[in-house]
Amino acid sequence: MTDLSYLACARKLLAARPRLYPQFATHNALTVASVIEDAGGVDGYEFQRLHGMGEALYKALRQKYPAAPCRIYAPVGGHADLLAYLVRRLLENGANSSFVALAGDTSIPIAHVLERPQDAIGRASRARNPRIVLPHDLYAPERANSSGVEFGDRVERAQLLSDISRDALADATTAPLIDGVLRPGVERPVLSPFSRAAVGRVREADRATAAAAMTAAQAGFAAWSAMSVATRADILSHAGDLIEAERGRLIALLQTEGGKTLDDSLSEVREATDYCRYYAAQARQSLAPQPTPGPTGESNELTYRGRGVFVCISPWNFPLAIFTGQVVAALAAGNAVVAKPAEQTPLIGFEAVRLLHRAGVPAGALQFVPGDGAIGAALVEDLRVAGVAFTGSTEVGRRINRALAAKDGPIVPLIAETGGINAMIADATALPEQITDDVITSAFRSAGQRCSALRLLCVQADVADKVVAMIAGAARELALGDPRDPSTHVGPVIDLEAREKLMAWIARHEAQGRVRFRWDRDRPLPATGLFVPPTIIELERARDLTEEVFGPVLHVVRWRPSALDALLGDIAGTGYGLTLGIHSRIDATVRRIVARLSNGNVYVNRSMIGAAVGTQPFGGSGLSGTGPKAGGPNYLHRFALEQVVTVNTAAAGGNAALLSGGDDRP
Repeated sequence: MTDLSYLACARKLLAARPRLYPQFATHNALTVASVIEDAGGVDGYEFQRLHGMGEALYKALRQKYPAAPCRIYAPVGGHADLLAYLVRRLLENGANSSFVALAGDTSIPIAHVLERPQDAIGRASRARNPRIVLPHDLYAPERANSSGVEFGDRVERAQLLSDISRDALADATTAPLIDGVLRPGVERPVLSPFSRAAVGRVREADRATAAAAMTAAQAGFAAWSAMSVATRADILSHAGDLIEAERGRLIALLQTEGGKTLDDSLSEVREATDYCRYYAAQARQSLAPQPTPGPTGESNELTYRGRGVFVCISPWNFPLAIFTGQVVAALAAGNAVVAKPAEQTPLIGFEAVRLLHRAGVPAGALQFVPGDGAIGAALVEDLRVAGVAFTGSTEVGRRINRALAAKDGPIVPLIAETGGINAMIADATALPEQITDDVITSAFRSAGQRCSALRLLCVQADVADKVVAMIAGAARELALGDPRDPSTHVGPVIDLEAREKLMAWIARHEAQGRVRFRWDRDRPLPATGLFVPPTIIELERARDLTEEVFGPVLHVVRWRPSALDALLGDIAGTGYGLTLGIHSRIDATVRRIVARLSNGNVYVNRSMIGAAVGTQPFGGSGLSGTGPKAGGPNYLHRFALEQVVTVNTAAAGGNAALLSGGDDRP
């Protein structure tokens, strides 16, 4: 298929010869012959070969076509730059399927070596490798994968932008939603973080409304919990379809209310869709009644049932995905839910609830209570709470834990995902370009406002100057601005409080001479909006970073190979254990780091963000959360009660199944 694609591209280039001068680098005799045939000769283009390779091939070519031009090229540079190139060449030319390997094997017939790729493939139905699963079927048959958009395709991109523009809400409004009825409350505007204009209005709940929501959820619990697991799963899976169908409206809200860029908004809609489908599939598989082994004359069955009313408190940085994931998991296990969105993003949470109700979730099983932290505290303190799912800061997580522990009554679960001082460790064997790409993505995408974002880059001292300079150069090219513009890389931070805190942090380290790069040194920040410049701050030691800096600020420390254990000790000493990045081409180094640090998500030679539901279950330990991991196989069980029913079947006269089976002994 690679050879066939090469020839198809060659034909397009040859057809454009009046405007282009094609150059074909190949050591494949069949490719050379095919190009000459398609070109009708050797005019208007050239061949190329790598120095030290293809000499016999091109000698034979020049004998038959003396006028055929052939350029010789060679890589030039230092060992560190060319090692990866050499390895790739060795892999390509050493592969069993490569022309070089086949041509050098005298036991292989010439006819096989010169078999045209289109003849080898045959029918179009055989063109796709059946072992490579298409994206939509990646998780089949359990569930469909969410749909993405190829931003490089003009038609797809234009259609997405049209959908967003068409479905954008001119003036969205929301209010407490109790038993499907909008309730009154103190009204305030919802401000966009990039324009500072009002994009909607919210009526916030008071303590009486919060109590009413708990009463309604408790009343709605029994009917929802009594539904079969399969029925609940079907409803939640349908909710995923509705979220995907409404992606234009949801992306518009994520951009205007949450300040998210186009790619981040699309990814969040996909994640919310995946949560619905994944938890529905998990419920069907793991929450259905399960027989357990036992002696004859007795039946045993393990069942799962809802705990009661779950309070779900979600953050502003993933106001759709995390909000939906918490709510759907609690519902899948048979609980009723009171959902409180972040104070900054109530409009998105309301849209998610609206879609869940449309999918078939009863109004009594899902209540919506917008408000500030005081409303969240009132919900947590209610004696009827059967569990709390929370994502947010470590300090708020501690307060929720203390409030739950202070109440008389049952001990209820707290499922918390909190912050992290997330580190990436890069040694001298890692590719600087790969480190740079992954650092830019991990530290500055979403304006650094992800739980998983890179906060602390630890670079081996031998290569630190080069790597940090390369990262700074790439960061300088980032575009800050209106997140609705597809060319924007970095949008605003969420609110004025966040911006002031981040700017004060940067100023403090600027005064200490530790700032190595600031985006706004060369140009001004956008005139309107809550923008923070991507910044690189250098520290002496990893343990100097003692708090999570939630924004586009990257901290860098240098380390020497002899001090790797000390570095790992400093990272472990923070008490956080969320995400960890490792960049190294030495497997033993990777294993050593993984064995020492118990971070919940470890990423090797790739970015540290973008955990996919069902592929990279997300969550940490220590100060980073309680577990179990969201989007993983153990998550739903924490929302459920277990019950075993044992029946003495002998009391009815014997084991009916055994008696009806006869005696099959020979």
